[in-house]
Amino acid sequence: MKTKIFSLAVLTLTVLMTACSNDEDWTEYPSTSNPSVVNSSKTVLIYMAGRNTLTNAAYADLKEIKEGSKRIGANDCLLVFMRRYNKKDEQPWLARIKNGVVTDSLSLSDMGVTSSDGLNRASDPAVMEGVMRYAYSHYPAMGNNYGLVLWGHGSGWLVMDEVKRPMSRAYGVDNGKNSASSDGLWINIPVMADILKSLPHLKFIMCDCCNMMCLENLYELRSVADYIIGSPAEMPGQGAPYDQIVPDFFSDGNFYSRIIDKYYQSVNGQLPLTAVKTSEMEPLAKATRQAMQAVTASGAFAAGTYPDMKGLIHYYYTSTELTFNRGYNIFYDAGDFFLTYAPQEVYQQWKQALDRAVVDHRIATCWRTYMSWDIMYNDFKVTEEKMHGVSMFVPQNPAIGNYARFNENVRQLEWTQAIM
Repeated sequence: MKTKIFSLAVLTLTVLMTACSNDEDWTEYPSTSNPSVVNSSKTVLIYMAGRNTLTNAAYADLKEIKEGSKRIGANDCLLVFMRRYNKKDEQPWLARIKNGVVTDSLSLSDMGVTSSDGLNRASDPAVMEGVMRYAYSHYPAMGNNYGLVLWGHGSGWLVMDEVKRPMSRAYGVDNGKNSASSDGLWINIPVMADILKSLPHLKFIMCDCCNMMCLENLYELRSVADYIIGSPAEMPGQGAPYDQIVPDFFSDGNFYSRIIDKYYQSVNGQLPLTAVKTSEMEPLAKATRQAMQAVTASGAFAAGTYPDMKGLIHYYYTSTELTFNRGYNIFYDAGDFFLTYAPQEVYQQWKQALDRAVVDHRIATCWRTYMSWDIMYNDFKVTEEKMHGVSMFVPQNPAIGNYARFNENVRQLEWTQAIM
């Protein structure tokens, strides 16, 4: 998710004043230190990393979640983990929500979860693993019917050293202080994947955070969930319409289509959305490897040269400059790249593998972003043929922008190892 840019002082003051006036801490709910184990038909955890510039949006979405909970089944279990600004700087909490009200509420201490640095960050691997392990063990679902919603800021596949570059990571930035700042630590997708591998298998992961539907992330998470839902682009600050889609978290069949359709309608079609079947990620990686070999054979990566990405769809603009700079664009539409650079027959073979993985998607000719669309995204046009719903990093000239670092960091991802 992203919020619109205001001056830092105005943004912080507005968020803090609003958050204080609407404050809803876990202490409003009686703490249930030893809740009884609840056996459910399906269990869904919404993990809200909101101690950042999205803290007020967390409150608004919690209200929607409560409303949506009124329409889930009697045997369904909806859990929310909340970490956001609050006036008393209380611990984050885990709550069960049923029929619009909280039935259980537990702090990290209640759950026996200890953060690694004492700051209780939602992005702390120790906190994330502890909360999820508690949630899925105390609210078990029959037949491993579990779901997970990742709510918060996202930065795609980016993997950075947490000491030298704490600002550039992949999910759930948490400042560790009781403020609305996004100056903090993130959790890398490979680290998150390792956590999820130790927990019950998930039916789905919904990513209500920016730029998560990149092939690098999808491949990293391929063994932990059956389906992954989200956007390759920036998400609007208000997030998903939870009052509408919460019941779909617990439904069967093409539940993912209902989720993305309602999300798409809620933003008037101004957000590309995608649902991926993870069992098809291995075949897609094989097809991508073959396609990359064909692109390389064509001379696109000849010594000292790199593909010209101008005109290709890119899903995020990270530069603070007011002019296009390809050195700051890393999330390119994967299909647009192969459509442009691979031989037609190779592209068609790759597209068949992609279509088996992307089980549903919605295109958008523009999407809600905190950057000016006319300035930042005026170098490409969206068509049904060009937009494929997933992004991929393509190595670029290391002398430009941050590509030297990007080219190296992407090698840490299993996807890159599988296709190169």
